[in-house]
Amino acid sequence: MTRALLLDTHVLLWALTQPEKLTARARLLLADRKVDLFVSAASAWEIATKHRIGKLPGVERIMSDFEQHVDRLGAHTLSITPAHALAAGQLDWHHRDPFDRVLAAQAQLEQLPFMTADPVFGERRPHSGSSLSVVTRSASPRFIGDVGARR
Repeated sequence: MTRALLLDTHVLLWALTQPEKLTARARLLLADRKVDLFVSAASAWEIATKHRIGKLPGVERIMSDFEQHVDRLGAHTLSITPAHALAAGQLDWHHRDPFDRVLAAQAQLEQLPFMTADPVFGERRPHSGSSLSVVTRSASPRFIGDVGARR
C-alpha cells in the first residue's frame, strides 16, 4: 500500500538543506520510495515571499531550480486549484497565514497527511468538514512521529 504526505515548507527546506534538523523517523519517511511525497506550489510562493522580505536568506539556488529540487527529493508538485483557494479562504480557523491556510486546505481536500513541525497545526486544527492529519509531535489521531524542532 502506498502512503502519501504533503510537506510543509520548512520540512521541504530542511530536507534539502539541513536534513539533520529532521528526526530519524521523518528522514526515513522522506527516503521511503513507497511514500508519495507532495510539495505545494504554496511552498514556492512562501519561499519567494519570505526571501524577498529578508526572512529567508540563502535560498536563491532552491528558488532558481525549485522543480528540480522537488524532483531530487522524489516529490511531486501540487498545484493550487480554485477549490484549494476557496477552501483556504473558508476555513474556520483563527490562523491567518495564507500559506498555512492553503497547505491545510490542500491536505484536507486531497486527503494527504501533512508533515510539519509547526505547532499551530497541532494546537488548534482548522475546522471544516474533513479532518487534517498532521504528522508532528503534537498530532494524536494519526501520529506518525516527530518531524523535528522548529527554532
